[in-house]
Amino acid sequence: MCRSTNLKCSHNEAGFTLVEVLVALAVVAVSLAAIGSLVANNIRATQAIDHRLALIETTRAILTGMPDREQLVLGNLSGEIADHRWRVDVQPFAANFVDPRRPTPWVPQTVVVRVQSPAGQVLRIDTVRLRRGQGSGR
Repeated sequence: MCRSTNLKCSHNEAGFTLVEVLVALAVVAVSLAAIGSLVANNIRATQAIDHRLALIETTRAILTGMPDREQLVLGNLSGEIADHRWRVDVQPFAANFVDPRRPTPWVPQTVVVRVQSPAGQVLRIDTVRLRRGQGSGR
């Protein structure tokens, strides 16, 4: 550029030098690369959240559709919903502070729900459901 104090510049001093143009282009390229990287990371994070939400919603649908506690029998159930494979395992609750010989109105059962998304992500929920004992009435 013209660096003289008067407004008239000679033809040799007018405009930018090649080095100044290259430096400006390099700064712009680095800035665009940083912005592009940020956008790509944002897109990947958004897709991961979408997949996780789909997995959670499928798991909620499975939990909602489970049989009532009186009809939930020991063993396993499995199936597929919206390309998500699921499995529910029902087992007797085993803990050292529970005496299985002692009569009780409620019998605890361990329920494990495992759902796998098409992408391979797995959501596992371990819970305990209480079932009425044999001798208790409603």
